[in-house]
Amino acid sequence: MSVVTLGNVTKRYGERVALDDVSLEIPRGRFLAVMGPSGSGKSTLLHCAAGLDVPTSGSVVLGGVDIGELTETRRTVLRRKHVGFVFQSYNLLPALTVEQNLTLPLRLAGTGADRAWLRALVDRVGLGDRLRHRPAELSGGQQQRAAIVRALAARPDVVFADEPTGALDLRSAREVLDLLRELVDELGQTVVMVTHDPAAAARAHEVLVMADGRPVEVLPQPSPEALATRLTSLGSRLTPVGGS
Repeated sequence: MSVVTLGNVTKRYGERVALDDVSLEIPRGRFLAVMGPSGSGKSTLLHCAAGLDVPTSGSVVLGGVDIGELTETRRTVLRRKHVGFVFQSYNLLPALTVEQNLTLPLRLAGTGADRAWLRALVDRVGLGDRLRHRPAELSGGQQQRAAIVRALAARPDVVFADEPTGALDLRSAREVLDLLRELVDELGQTVVMVTHDPAAAARAHEVLVMADGRPVEVLPQPSPEALATRLTSLGSRLTPVGGS
């Protein structure tokens, strides 16, 4: 069962084609990494799939709804219900405590927090004794774990992560990747992660490789070395999936 379905999605910015007739189904309960060279369309793919942007043509179905048919206000409501976000920069508000940051999206949506669910998440990521702290009092890894809990607070259908380990040291990055994989394997969460790091992408169930705005192939649990080699080969001309 797919959480998000893209059908013949094209996204143009002026004369530039960022996505070129992309069709993709993101299955429930899987960890998908998206990789590709700069300008390959991976971030645009994430933004369109998450409802942060709308395609120039084609359809994106999220939560059973084609987001292209919605106003910006209704897309915002849909995202709050079905989507969680994790970004490289954490996006925690410095004036709020960790606990206030975790519940902020729920307050904005006008819904109450499931305290038992939040407590379970906080305990899982090891932040139980940090809830009254400000973000500046946490390490980078702790801030990113807080951002992941915030993304999961509303029990979204899918979590989109854009370079979630890009600002972390190696140890913290491993801890965050371990957590994302555990959320999928143990809680049935769906995670889509854009990354430039082959070691990070190798933690996913599958890696979608993109080039020139189109998917090239899907690699099941490749090694970091295999991914690095494949990405290096993108300097040569490849035939995209479904292409000629």
